[in-house]
Amino acid sequence: MRVMQPSAPDRWRLVLPGNAMPPEMHAEDASGQQLAAASWQALMRSDIPYGLAVLDRQLRFRFINETLARANGLTVEQHLGHELQDVLPAAARVATPLLLEVLESGRPLLNCRVSAEVPSLPGEPSDWDVNYLPVLDAQGAVIGVLAQALNRSQEERALQLQRAGEQQLRRVLDSLFVFVGVLSPEGVLQEANREPLLASGLSLEEVRGQPIWDTPWWNYEPAAQDWIRAAVARAAAGETLRSDREIRIAGDERMLIDFMLAPLRDESGRITHLVPSGIDISARLRSEQALRDSEDRYRRVFEGSTFGKSLIDGQGHIALVNQSMALMFGYEPAEMVGMPVHKLVPQARRAAHVGLVADYLQGPTRRYMAQRQELFALRRDGSEFPVEIALNPMGESGRKEILATISDVTERRAAQLEIERALREKTVLLNELHHRVKNNLQVISSLLSLQSRHAEPAVQAALRDSSSRVRSMSLMHQLLYERNDFSALELGPYLRRLGSLLRETYLGENSRVQLQIEAPDTGLRIDLQRAVPCGLLVTELVTNAIKHAFPAEGAGGRVSIIVKLKEPDQLQVDVVDDGVGMPPPEPGAKARGLGFQLLPVLAEQCRGRLQQLDGPGTCFRLTLSLQEAAVPALGDGDAGSERTSAARTDR
Repeated sequence: MRVMQPSAPDRWRLVLPGNAMPPEMHAEDASGQQLAAASWQALMRSDIPYGLAVLDRQLRFRFINETLARANGLTVEQHLGHELQDVLPAAARVATPLLLEVLESGRPLLNCRVSAEVPSLPGEPSDWDVNYLPVLDAQGAVIGVLAQALNRSQEERALQLQRAGEQQLRRVLDSLFVFVGVLSPEGVLQEANREPLLASGLSLEEVRGQPIWDTPWWNYEPAAQDWIRAAVARAAAGETLRSDREIRIAGDERMLIDFMLAPLRDESGRITHLVPSGIDISARLRSEQALRDSEDRYRRVFEGSTFGKSLIDGQGHIALVNQSMALMFGYEPAEMVGMPVHKLVPQARRAAHVGLVADYLQGPTRRYMAQRQELFALRRDGSEFPVEIALNPMGESGRKEILATISDVTERRAAQLEIERALREKTVLLNELHHRVKNNLQVISSLLSLQSRHAEPAVQAALRDSSSRVRSMSLMHQLLYERNDFSALELGPYLRRLGSLLRETYLGENSRVQLQIEAPDTGLRIDLQRAVPCGLLVTELVTNAIKHAFPAEGAGGRVSIIVKLKEPDQLQVDVVDDGVGMPPPEPGAKARGLGFQLLPVLAEQCRGRLQQLDGPGTCFRLTLSLQEAAVPALGDGDAGSERTSAARTDR
């Protein structure tokens, strides 16, 4: 190569032999021999992937391209006009002998490998591939050296950084749960992250290099292939596409994805790749469908309810109302939306209702319709009607909304009033019935007392006992009449009143026998069906004790009626005396008295258990359940602890 007029760089001319430089540096003018000096500048500004520089005989930089300047770690301006020794002192020690050899011999040095430190990689030598070519003037004299250099160390480091970046990018892509790939503008798959490969049971090698429409994700049907082929063509033209599409995954199953295909441009705006991406939306669509189904069910329940339903917002206005509510108040549903709720309240109660709504919205709580509060509402025509209202807070995300359920109780209230009227009538009738039964029993008792006046002593005793039994039943009807409660009887007050009757009948003022009753006033309620036989049974036991426990003339003693609640539902009634006691029954003995013949029957009617307990005197215990549970009657217990009441007949 030759450079003419070395003293004026703008007049240099370059002649390049055909075998002296790579094809990228070979250029000729119209004569095929020379280039203008401006061609050096054009050559230095060209996009050549290796470094170029021209040094004169003093080894000063006359020309250098950006590639070599950057490889050296300096700017172009820091090179031009400066000697190699000043610009790159470490590299000069290696390169100077080679450059001088070319200047002296005029022969090129090609394919040289040198190692020299430069500012781009301080502290370590860089490996360079270099060609040194002589620059000749028109007479063939060597006036400079053209250096072609490639920094292999820098290139290797750049490749390492590129590979590290690619690996980092791969790790990032593989960590994403979305589907991501890279296509050529023609639609050929070049890269894909882990998620779509795992979902389809594929490896990257199986699909790389294939047109995306031929991959297993899209080739399950021609329509899918046609769509993605058209999408690639549109994206290659600069369009970004997004659509919900089905792809095939492992097991020949389908997955619905939110698919997007976007062009990727370089710095000049040229489309170099296409980027497909997708997100599995199957679960989202299922959730959305479940939400729609739930809303539809709620809507159907809300609209189809026979109760009036409305949604009240945080300002006390109606936000939503069903048809039943509108019909109840005489409006169309659309007319009620936005209406203040207090407009549905009678005028006399409206002012107070506004304050109540405001207070309730400060801290809404669930209120059930079963509270049966007496409330009234106002129809469109101005008529009032009774209602029951249930409130249920529905606010979410800071909103305060109340679901109100309203029931028109006009018919039920009328029916309730009718029931109350009938109940009052029934109560009056039962009162009258018990009063009449009590009177009739008292008449019977009086007749028996009159009859006994003209009877023999033995008959008088029997008539007196019968009168006592009748008075026991009469007393029960008297208590029911007085307390106005016909479902059950408090046993304590009844037995105390019964004890008073028995004292009047069997114990005179001078009697030394005492009758004591220990029973609580409340807590011992038994139903009427068992109260009557229980009273008769106690009457028989007390009568028998008064008659037979103290046989000696003028003997004194005590008979006690003790009532206790032993367990939450177990009642215990003891009739105890401190008399002479009662001997064990003889084998085959039978009860001869009417009272003792009645005891087993009465105990069975009480659904209780009657026992005679061992000890001084005589004690009979009646055990029965307040829950009306069946309990074995007399004679069903163990022989060791129970004695038949027949044995006391002869006492």
